[in-house]
Order: sequence, then structure tokens, then C-alpha cells
Amino acid sequence: MSDLPRKAVTRTAKLAALPIGFAGRATWGIGRRIGGKSAEIVGRELQQRTADQLFKVLGELKGGAMKFGQALSVFESALPEDVAGPYRAALTKLQEAAPPMPTRTVHAVLDERLGEQWRELFLEFDDRPSAAASIGQVHRAVWHDGREVAVKVQYPGAGEALLSDLGQLSRFARLLGPLVPGMDIKPLITELRDRVSEELDYALEAQAQQAHAEKFDEDPDVVVPHVVHQSEQVLVTEWIDGTPLAEVIDNGSEDERDRAGQLLARFLFSGPARTGLLHADPHPGNFRLLPDEKGGWRLGVLDFGTVDRLPGGLPEPIGVSLRRTLDGEAEAVYELLCEEGFVKESIELEPDAVLDYLLPIIEPARVDAFTFTRSWMRNQAARIADPRSPAHQLGKQLNLPPSYLLIHRVTLSTIGVLCQLGATVRLRDELEAWLPGFATEDAAEVEDWPAAEA
Repeated sequence: MSDLPRKAVTRTAKLAALPIGFAGRATWGIGRRIGGKSAEIVGRELQQRTADQLFKVLGELKGGAMKFGQALSVFESALPEDVAGPYRAALTKLQEAAPPMPTRTVHAVLDERLGEQWRELFLEFDDRPSAAASIGQVHRAVWHDGREVAVKVQYPGAGEALLSDLGQLSRFARLLGPLVPGMDIKPLITELRDRVSEELDYALEAQAQQAHAEKFDEDPDVVVPHVVHQSEQVLVTEWIDGTPLAEVIDNGSEDERDRAGQLLARFLFSGPARTGLLHADPHPGNFRLLPDEKGGWRLGVLDFGTVDRLPGGLPEPIGVSLRRTLDGEAEAVYELLCEEGFVKESIELEPDAVLDYLLPIIEPARVDAFTFTRSWMRNQAARIADPRSPAHQLGKQLNLPPSYLLIHRVTLSTIGVLCQLGATVRLRDELEAWLPGFATEDAAEVEDWPAAEA
């Protein structure tokens, strides 16, 4: 019997309480102001109460509700600073932990999937979970050959919960929109639903993780744990220690944050080139910063449950259009966007206007080193979200082809994490090394823009 609150009516009621709770707190806030409290104080209290409820509901439900919360958490950099604080604390909790399932449930899954003698596979097994996430939780153990391992156990009923939650959240998408101003919530939920079957399939996850582990074996910059054993609802991999990226964001030194950002960008662009797969869940809970033998750091990468399959690496048109945008070739960029389906045949746009729309977004690729900041992210979000701005009007006319949907979300999510880190990154180096179509024989000299203010 699952310990997730699985019954549709129960889960629906909990999720429905989110937008209703938002409205109720707004009424409460008006009453507080009438009673003499300042708008600023009331506003902060409202935000904190809303954030607390958001974490409580999404964390308790796990499943699709928590997956949605994790996806939102990387976009908190786009929120105005006076709003971001309370949400930041609540949403980032979803990256590392959730209420665990009882030990009896864990043992029941292991009995069923590994056999009643499953303890013979381990020299040690810690019943206390080391991490709990949206569809499963991880236990630290020692495999029978002496290797330290992570044992990922899927929650019973996780598939049902994922589909139910995301279906309900889709109905509330319009009301949930204010969580991240300027972001269209419904396509995010739809894309998460489309990936449910892959997320639940530990055989696919094991294949993707092992492919990365083999290609990155002995890599000086990136560590991917090898797969030790896999069965339905149970995945055993090598254990890696390290500092969670969420802790680096909160307390890391400037050197640590810069190094983490550089390695994250390197992994994002080198992974598809080396494995034909794109890690598609880049929230901080899935990364660790590990010390190397030379006194520096390496990036540990976890959770390959969601990947995009790109046999030829990232599509070459991305690199070509990015290079042409940097070179100011408006007509060539517009023609390529039309060919790839970013501009529908029924739409006609001014190439120079499209170039003006794109240039601020790709500023990190134009300079030798770019400092990603929350203020830069907020400025970009505000420019595109403001209904009065030309960027907003043009953006509404652009189209995102299905084949680029996951790449687009992963890129935005990674940029969100880089902004949370406040990392200074030599992004152009990674693009020239790994992005097909970007590097050219004369690509060395590109006019530098001033780096964004920290």
C-alpha cells in the first residue's frame, strides 16, 4: 500500500487549495492594511505565508506536484527581488528533500523487486533516506563487493500521482502563473506530463546514466556514478560525496561558484556531443561539487531519469543561428529561423527586429567571460514579459518547434542556476568547443560587450 496520498479526490483538494489559498491570503492582507499595518510589511507576510504553503503542499504530495515545484525553483532568479526571497527559500527546499516514505514501505518495495533475501546483496543498508525527491528516495548502502552505493527506491503509485497532479496543475495554470511573472506555466506542465513514462522507467534511466558514466570516466571535470544494479522501481549506483549545488549557491566562495558554473555549462554542452543525450533535469539538487586531487573541484552529476535523445549532438542550426546573430547577420538569422519553424509561414517579421530581440538574450556568448546575475535574469524576463515592450509583441509571434522544446527548457533552467550561483563563466569557450555550427575559422575575434553588473 502506498504512503503517498494517492486518491484523486484528496490530491485534487490539496492542489486546489493553492490558488484558493493565494486568494484568501490576499483578502487577509487587505484586512491587515485596514488595521494599520504598512503595505510593505503585509506584502512580506503574504509572500512568506504563500511560500510556506507552496512548499508544504508540493513537498507532501511528492509526485508531479513536487516535480513542478522543482522545475519552478530554477526560475526564481527571474522574480523581482522583493518577491523572490520568500519563494527562494521554499522552492529551493524542493531540490534536496521531501518528507520520506516509511521504512516498511521501502522494505516492501525491496522485497518485491530484489527478492526477500535482498539484504544479502548489501553489507550495509541505511534505512534512513539520504535524499527524497519527486518519485523516489535514495538510501546509502554498501554493496556486497564493498562499494558504497546509492539505492534509489521508487514510491509505490508514483506514476498515478505524477499524472494526477500534473493534470490538476494544468487546470490551475492560469492561477499559478503569478508564481513566475512572464512565464507561461501551461507548456511547462504539458512537457513534464509528456516525460512521465521515461521518468518512471529505471531501465531507461540506468542506460542513460551508464552511457554518461562510460563517456565521462576519468574525466578531469565531471563525475558520473556508474550503475551497479537495476530492477523495476529500484536503481543502485555508485555513491559520490560532495557539496550539493544548493549549498554552493547559499554559502560557496566566489571561486567555488565560478568553478561550479563553468563546469555546469561545460556539462550542458559537452554531454550531447559525447553521449548523444542531454541531461534534462538541471536543478541544483542533481549536482555536487567534489574536490579533486589538485585542490580544485569537479562536478558530480546525478539523476538521468529525464534525457533528450540527440544522436548527432545539439542541432547544428542552434550554433549557426547563434554565430550569425553575434555577427549581426539579420537576414541570414531570420531565414534560418523560418527554415527551422521558429517563424511560421503565416507570420512575417522584420529581420532587424528579430535581431534586436535576440541580442540581449545571447549577451553571455558575446564576451570572453560573463557574470550571470539575478538582476540580469530579471531584466531579461521583464523585457520579454512587459506587454508594452516591442520584445513582448515580437516574442508572442515566434514559435517553438516541438523538437526544440526540451532543449529550450534545459537551457533556460541552466541559465537560471548560473544566475543563482552568480557565476562568472567563459561560456563562449564552451560553445566553440562543443556546439555544432558555432565555431568558425575566424571566430576568435568577436567584439566584447561590457559584462552585466553584478
